[in-house]
Amino acid sequence: MNDKQLYAQILGIRAPWKVSNVSLGLADGKVEVYVTALPAAFVCPECGRPCPGYDRRERRWRHLDTCQYQTFLVGDIPRVECPEHGVKQVQVPWAEPGSRLTSLFESLVIDWLKEASQSAVAKRMSLSWDQVDGVMARAVERGLIRRQRKLPARIGVDETSFQKRHEYVTIVCDLEGDGGVLHVADGHDRAALECFYEQFSEEERSAVDVVAMDMGRAYPAATRAFIPEAHRKIAFDRFHVVKLMNDAVDTVRRGENRELRSQGDKRLVGSRHYWLQGPLGMSEARWERFEKLRESALKTARAYAIKDLADSLWAGSDDEAIREQWARWYAWAIRSRLEPMKRVAKTVKANLDGIIVAIKNHVTNARLEAVNSLIQKLKKRAHGYRNRQRFRNAIYFHLGKLDLYPEGAAG
Repeated sequence: MNDKQLYAQILGIRAPWKVSNVSLGLADGKVEVYVTALPAAFVCPECGRPCPGYDRRERRWRHLDTCQYQTFLVGDIPRVECPEHGVKQVQVPWAEPGSRLTSLFESLVIDWLKEASQSAVAKRMSLSWDQVDGVMARAVERGLIRRQRKLPARIGVDETSFQKRHEYVTIVCDLEGDGGVLHVADGHDRAALECFYEQFSEEERSAVDVVAMDMGRAYPAATRAFIPEAHRKIAFDRFHVVKLMNDAVDTVRRGENRELRSQGDKRLVGSRHYWLQGPLGMSEARWERFEKLRESALKTARAYAIKDLADSLWAGSDDEAIREQWARWYAWAIRSRLEPMKRVAKTVKANLDGIIVAIKNHVTNARLEAVNSLIQKLKKRAHGYRNRQRFRNAIYFHLGKLDLYPEGAAG
């Protein structure tokens, strides 16, 4: 087998294409494989209609290295003239349209992108940053096209920061299947979620059982506008409720700590994590200190007790019993004379229906919170994203559960 036959086998080159020459450049460490199109009836890549030839243009594609030599495919590629679409370059079997990398090489880049940053992959593969970014963008585009359009019965909605300047994107996640990210949209307003719902018919939206979210105004408003009987399906999951209560306890602690320190009392100094973490995972020494604080007459201890009782109410299946338990909790919190706890109590009361939906359906946004955590890791690895589209592509690439690989290439 000669070198032309070898590369024809390796690249899967078949009629009407053939390998016409192989050139080894020892000085520059490159192998160039020349491919020629034999006379044949080519078709328009847009509509598939057989069309007359127009001309030929030389094109180059980077391929997998050969014995540490960079390998390139070079060919005079025919262009056809379509009556409907004009002059178009014919589709080649070794690469996808718009790419100057073979499908096998692009697949290797995708494999590396799953493990490292774009800058690291560019350096490792001797590519420009823009070339690597193009691989990711094409992978996401084909993955979204291939993905079956389906609205799961349970979805979670959350926001995640795009940059430090309080800029956000909205994330929609599948809570019942593979946990993949279904939707990424700029902002965290009502429109950011509505553009997701608009993709589906009323019948598909009616099949939704639960939408988990925070207690802001935008996401519930969008859901009520598009999901039939939304009042039975909007769930305010435990994570966001607990976060509100932790913030309220910490507000009480900070105010009381300032007051005590002005009197020379340093009991609350350095105790922030005790109140947020609770007893789980504490060392014995820390637990002894926290227990003394928790059983004291401090305002912070009272706020923590209110929060601790709320933590115990996330169970049950009887609507009336759950409402009665939260009503007793509300009465205690509202009489506590602790303004941060009273504000949380009023928020809980206003959103109690959504909390009950979450309790009865055992709904949690834990999967979406895990996705959010992974997104922050992606941002850190990339040293931030200045371009929203690239941020969106990175989320879909790593967390969208998409089929990313070029047609015919093994993933």
